[in-house]
This record gives sequence, C-alpha cells and structure tokens, in this order.
Amino acid sequence: MRWHLRNVSKRYGSTNALADVSLEIAAGQAVAVIGENGAGKSTLMKVLAGIVSPDSGELWIDDHCEVTADQFRYRSPRDAMDQGIALIHQELNLHDNLSVAENLFLGRQPTRNRFPLRQLGWIDRSEIHRKSEIWLDRVGLAASPGTSVASLPIASKQLLEIARAISMDARLVIMDEPTSSLSNDESDRLFELIRELQSDGVAILYISHRMHEITRMAERVEVLRDGKSITTLTGSEIRPDVMIENMVGRELTSQTDRVCRPGETLLKVCDLQVESEAAPPINLDVAAGEVVVLVGLVGAGRTEILETIFGIRHRAGGTVEVLGQRVGLGCRAAIDAGLGLVPEDRKLAGLFLESSVLDNITMTAMGQRDEVRINRRWQATITTDLMKRLNVKSASSAIAVASLSGGNQQKVALAKWMHGDTRVWLLDEPTRGVDIGAKAEIYQLIQKATQQSDAPIGVLAVSSDMEEVFAIADRVLVVSDGRISGELMRDELSEEAIMRLAVETAAT
Repeated sequence: MRWHLRNVSKRYGSTNALADVSLEIAAGQAVAVIGENGAGKSTLMKVLAGIVSPDSGELWIDDHCEVTADQFRYRSPRDAMDQGIALIHQELNLHDNLSVAENLFLGRQPTRNRFPLRQLGWIDRSEIHRKSEIWLDRVGLAASPGTSVASLPIASKQLLEIARAISMDARLVIMDEPTSSLSNDESDRLFELIRELQSDGVAILYISHRMHEITRMAERVEVLRDGKSITTLTGSEIRPDVMIENMVGRELTSQTDRVCRPGETLLKVCDLQVESEAAPPINLDVAAGEVVVLVGLVGAGRTEILETIFGIRHRAGGTVEVLGQRVGLGCRAAIDAGLGLVPEDRKLAGLFLESSVLDNITMTAMGQRDEVRINRRWQATITTDLMKRLNVKSASSAIAVASLSGGNQQKVALAKWMHGDTRVWLLDEPTRGVDIGAKAEIYQLIQKATQQSDAPIGVLAVSSDMEEVFAIADRVLVVSDGRISGELMRDELSEEAIMRLAVETAAT
C-alpha cells in the first residue's frame, strides 16, 4: 500500500502555509518530516488526516486518485480513518472529563445489543476495559482503564494518544512530536513499538525537532521550509548537521559554552514541603546570573516543586524568599515578589489562546500599574519592543496567540515576564515542542537575561532534554521521589552521573 499527497497548497490569508508540496510513503516505511515551526509540517499532516482542507492537491492511494482538490473540502477525520490513516497530535487531543478507556474508544465503543428489534444497544464497559488493557500494556502505560484522564501527567496522556491511534488498526500512523513529554525509557519503548508496527506493514510518518530521534528511526527525511519542499535526504545524508542546514537555512549560534558569574542570592527555598507535611523538605537557592535545572525521572516531582514555589500548589511548610523577603501564599504574592512561571503546557496554563499577542504579553503587569484605565499606548510600546527582541513572527500584535506557531507561542509566554520587576524565571520544559531554530533563540534569550549587566535574572528550570540541560545549566539538582537527591556543577555533568543519582536514590 502506498499513499501519495500530490501538489498540495494551502493559504491562510496572505500566508502560504503550503505551496505545491508532495509527499509519498509506502507500507512498512518510516519517513520523517522536519522543518522549523511554521514550515508547514503539521498543516500537511492535518491535510492527510482529513482535518484541514487544502486549496489544491490530490491524495493517491496505490495507483488510484482517492481524493481530489474539490473532494478535500468534504473530507473528514472519519474518512481518513476509514482509509487507514491515524494522527497522533502534538497538542494533546483528549477529554479530561472522561476515563482512559472512554478516551481510547471514543466514537467506536463496543456495544451489547439488548433491543434487537429496535437496533439499539448499551455500551459494553467490561469489553472496553478488557480491550483497553491490551493497548495500554502495548505502549507501556501503567494506568487503569477507569482512571480519569484529568489526573494523568502529560507523559501518560501522550502515551494514551499513541495507544488510541494504534488501536484503530491504522495502516498509516502520523506521529507529531510523540516524545515531547516522554522519558528516555518511554521513548525507547515507543521506538520498539514503531519497529513492531513497521514489521506488520504499518507506515510511519514522524515529525520531531530532536535530531537524534530522526537519525535513529528514519529511512528517508523530507525537509520543509516556509511551506515549501526543500529536499529529500536518505542514507548517509540523514545527519544532524545536514538536516539543520537544510531546514533552518542559516547558521545557529551554539550556547553550550556558558560562563556563570553568580551574584547575590535571588531565590532561597528553605524546608519547603509540597502539599503534605509528610513530604520531604526541599532546600535550594538560585543566584543572579545563574541557571539551575531540576532533572529526574518522570513523576519524580520536579513540576510540583516549581508550582509550589510559585503558589499554584499548597505549601504545607517551609519558606520561599526573593531577595531576602518572604513570599506570601498564592500566585499574586509570587508575582509581586518577582517570580514568573512558564508552565509545561503553554496552551492549557501559560497563555490565553483566543486573546491577542499584546494582551498576553502585558497582562502580568496589569495588577502592578496604578492607572484606573488600561494604558493602550504603554501596552503597544512594550509589546512592539518585546516582539522585536524575541523575534516573534506574527503579522500583528492584535492577532490571537492561537494562530502562532508553537515556537512563537513559547516566546510570548516568556515575554510576559520580561517587563516589570520579575527577577527569577521558573521555566518548566522551556522548549517543549519547539523547533531547532526557536530553541536556539530561547537559549540565547536565557543567556542574555542571566548575563545582562543591569539586574541579571536567575533561572530555575525543569528539563527532560539532556541536550538542553548541558546547553543551559550552570548547576543541576537531581530530583527523586519528591526530594533533591544530589547536586552537580557544570563541569561534573554527564548523563551517567545524572541517571545514577536519579535511579539509585529512587531504588533505596
């Protein structure tokens, strides 16, 4: 079986999302599609999955034209599913109010017919749970079918998305950034699963910004830039330097050679207890000009530490100080003290997606200004300056943040804390789902902010990306079972040293 998108084009206003792009894949192949955010990767995948209707183009399956340009506009995800195509979304597409099993079989629940004459039936919940356990076990998700999805961490939700896609008996599975929230072990299991699917004749289309994943699993790489096909890479051409050169089209500045000159202590956390008085106390500090990164296995409690410092979670004990002054309870007190949080899930908790870029960037200062009315001139000046400094690609500051690419959305989430009196950034997975170019720009932003001569900031970050840890960290704190199990300075960093502290301490 072979799928072939031919000459697909799609415009959004004056923006060319796709310009005459073609893509072909056969049964059992693993093909990667790479490019910066905004290159057109996700749009192309959504066309294939029946979510977006292109302005022109065709879909051929084997030697038959199955969908023409006119028919695309009437096509739906159900049509794509019937053609054996399943898409695992980069932005999670789950219903938090439903259980794991209900999400897994939503829209295709098995029934037991109690009313044969009326062709009616009841959902067979025991059968749903039985089948769910099979697929959950296959992706390595240790969750009960009856568990509420709202209670799952992001990594588990990502695995559930993968389980749902492969449970549809798809012949072409599209994976859009599937490992963005997974640990190394979970990623390894995913690649084993990909090989199993390939051996069963399933085709895999894979989108990722992680170059080592592409070199590991792809037999062909399609490069997109600005909505256009740039080149196809095969064999020995599938190397990080060649891929980056083609997809970015410019030289990237390395940020691995950091020089840290820590100044005064900005953040001091003493005997902090997360949510429960029985929790192990957390002690840490961050100096001006310093980047401290919390690392550990998924579920170790890194995010919980950040959210408790910022006041989202209940602080059961201990103190938080900024510049020697105690911080009260709650987010408002944290912001007033000079703390700013960029959460792991920017769409759920970091941005107001339907509000404008301008309103998102300036909303954190609204409570700090004395004016009775909103000063639109001040807002416009601040927003224009920050969009220029962060290279936010947007047609206007008045458009909704939802219309921006992932990398530009993340820059807006950071820009909220770049005016006013914020002295400490709390960054939870600061480049999750961000392309290689935007990632380099965010690293440069952190570098400049921590090394500026006038009031350098301090950064306390959480990261699961080891390359990122080595790029930005001056000091690493390893978290295991909710407590800090070890500390490593920059010159002591290695994956082996980090994993030893994370695993050995967790096992004791």
